[in-house]
Amino acid sequence: MPDQDEQKTAPHDIHDLGYKLLLSNEKTFLELIRTFVPEDWTKDVDEHDLIQVNKSFISPHLTKREADVVYRMKKGTQDIIFYILLELQSSVDFLMPVRLLGYMTEIWRDVLNNTSDNEAERKGFRLPAIVPAVLYNGRDNWTAVRNFKDVLASYRDFDKHLLDFNYILFDVNRYTDEDLLTMANLMSCVFFIDKQMTPNELIERTKKATGTISTLSPEEFRQFITWYRHVILERFPEEQREQVGRVLDEANPWEVEKMVYSLQIALDEMKENVRTEERREVARKMLLDNVDSNVISKFTGLSLSEIEHLKREIQH
Repeated sequence: MPDQDEQKTAPHDIHDLGYKLLLSNEKTFLELIRTFVPEDWTKDVDEHDLIQVNKSFISPHLTKREADVVYRMKKGTQDIIFYILLELQSSVDFLMPVRLLGYMTEIWRDVLNNTSDNEAERKGFRLPAIVPAVLYNGRDNWTAVRNFKDVLASYRDFDKHLLDFNYILFDVNRYTDEDLLTMANLMSCVFFIDKQMTPNELIERTKKATGTISTLSPEEFRQFITWYRHVILERFPEEQREQVGRVLDEANPWEVEKMVYSLQIALDEMKENVRTEERREVARKMLLDNVDSNVISKFTGLSLSEIEHLKREIQH
């Protein structure tokens, strides 16, 4: 496998980067699989046995639309690779098993390129097992097949001779709100908040997750804020992002309710600014129609001084 100081390939999409940074923490990665993969082998994965592979296996022409997270784990003398593709797009790729196979092949090729000929030709040499997974947060149901053989024609006729694997799917929007709040950890909190897109819905969900956020360790809280900044901040109107960013900068795990309250204030101010601008636009149109200022004030709620200011703007 590549050296740990090998340069990362950074995903271009800020959403991908938010999840990539989050899952670059071994403890958080382990929390993901133990919380959302109901299989016995997850109990045997130890945080201290996990080493992140600081290399992306995404094809160069696809780096603008996806990212990946790769971990290596030693089990005895053998390696196991966990490969998560971050599919943070709005649509489902029905050839997902084919794409995953391509990335898995690249990993095996990389292993062989970094293995001496003598070692690779040894009878007992084994390639690492690769456990593939997809993290998807699109609104559409995930309808792509999960088994590789299901994308092959007539596979039933030659079933025992064909390659096959089944990938793990983390489908953010398919987990119920109740289950995510009951799980009460960093990853379930992230999934719970990421299920909504509008600023008002996001803040309401952040409020509901306050109990969980308050129990996060300082390190987990830092990860949460980093993710929130990369993934959630972009969903606020551009003119509001600076203010929301300051709220996140000042946030700490001991004052989560204060953080949520400040976010709500920022949202309320944004709404009020929008409503005020809408009233001003109505007043401008009424002034152009020569409506009396007192009537405009009563209709729009703007003061007479504000209306006079608008009148001067129109005249100039």
